[in-house]
Amino acid sequence: MFKKFYWGNSSSAMQTEGAWNLDGKGLSIYDIKEPAENISDWKDGIDAYHRYEEDSKIMQDLGMNMYRFSLSWSRIDPAGDGTFNEAGIAFYHRFIDDLIANNIEPMLCLHHFDVPLTLAEKYNGFVNRKVVDAFEHYAKRVIDEFSPKVKHFISFNEQNLYLRPERCFVKSGYLEGEQTTEEIFKVMHNLTMAHCFVANYIHENTDAYIAGMLSYTEVYPETSHPKDVFATREWDEFTNYNIADLFIRGEYSKSVMRYLKNHQIDIGLLPGDLETMKKQSCDYLAFSYYASNTISHKLIDFDKAPNYYLVEGRVKNPYLDESEWHWEIDPLGFRNVMNKLYSRYNVPIFPIENGIGVMEVWDGIRPVQDSYRIEYHEKHIKALLDARDIDGVDIPGYLGWGLIDFPSSLGDMRKRYGTVYVNRDNHDLKDLKRIPKKSYAWFKETFHSNAANLKNGDE
Repeated sequence: MFKKFYWGNSSSAMQTEGAWNLDGKGLSIYDIKEPAENISDWKDGIDAYHRYEEDSKIMQDLGMNMYRFSLSWSRIDPAGDGTFNEAGIAFYHRFIDDLIANNIEPMLCLHHFDVPLTLAEKYNGFVNRKVVDAFEHYAKRVIDEFSPKVKHFISFNEQNLYLRPERCFVKSGYLEGEQTTEEIFKVMHNLTMAHCFVANYIHENTDAYIAGMLSYTEVYPETSHPKDVFATREWDEFTNYNIADLFIRGEYSKSVMRYLKNHQIDIGLLPGDLETMKKQSCDYLAFSYYASNTISHKLIDFDKAPNYYLVEGRVKNPYLDESEWHWEIDPLGFRNVMNKLYSRYNVPIFPIENGIGVMEVWDGIRPVQDSYRIEYHEKHIKALLDARDIDGVDIPGYLGWGLIDFPSSLGDMRKRYGTVYVNRDNHDLKDLKRIPKKSYAWFKETFHSNAANLKNGDE
């Protein structure tokens, strides 16, 4: 499955491609979002639709040998009704062929939050089981089309994020309603059934591999108070382990299932669903990791589902530095997550998103001096090496997030993750020129040397 260690980059279609209305693409829920003072629209990204060859050369020069990206569902299936856009499919063939020509292995994510607008307007997104049917039709075409040349697939980006109330309704194509707890769990189950279709179809019809993907936020109790510890464990169980259990064991967490029964929550379970879940399996676990959080029971309403605990109970960790976006920097937490997942599931654990977002402005002359990015990635890669070489975790690679700048997940171009600066801001596309930052040379040495510079203790 993994013949070498992978170094690479991750991105999404809606943050990079642009070309929102070209070559038959339909609208997604992101294409209609309104810009604001610090939020760009989603129409241009970094114009990767036209500049992917330039970006592939940058990744090759950096020493990357894997690129994980998503497809735009509405570029391939514009109305979500199974009427496929051959021009969109042809674009992805060109894109994938270019990556392979540059010795970069593609990892393909079928869905990264950008639900076709027609499905959101007609069915209110993934809260409705009919959207699962539409996704399965799209996924089958994608797998049939690309599995001869793509061997690593992700079904949904950060699938467990949909269990978090502050994320679920924004990401799932949900346009109107009361945003109830029951609807959160319905979205969870509908995504589960869509994922199971992908996993089972890939295993039955191709020689490719499928991973489930988590957004893993390590969470600590504020104190040793038993209620802090209890709340932290419950949040971890409901929002992390619940979906990881599905990916590897083919079932939801027993604690979650008991909660649903005790509170008479209808998740839309249909006859045969549990059997389909049990049949599926993932070849490895993929996850994103950026920061950790801390929970105080004093702020939590325990009458609500544990999914809400971090929304209500998050407090600052006094032992950790944080970014200007208040994301707490915790490389040891990264190591801990890999150990937790590997000890529980005994499958390869692949971090495919990691990075730090920082406000940066290029002066037009000197490269951005991002020593803080070098420090962040160096500490996290060293934590990964410790997890692999000291703790014995099976780790097949390390993919950074957005190592060529693009608008953040909220559409803010000020928040930059890249080692390559892209010359645009929120409301002015400028020339979209790609300019290496100070960290570029460090990443290049690290990737080309297979992190030998870190193993030898070089700074």
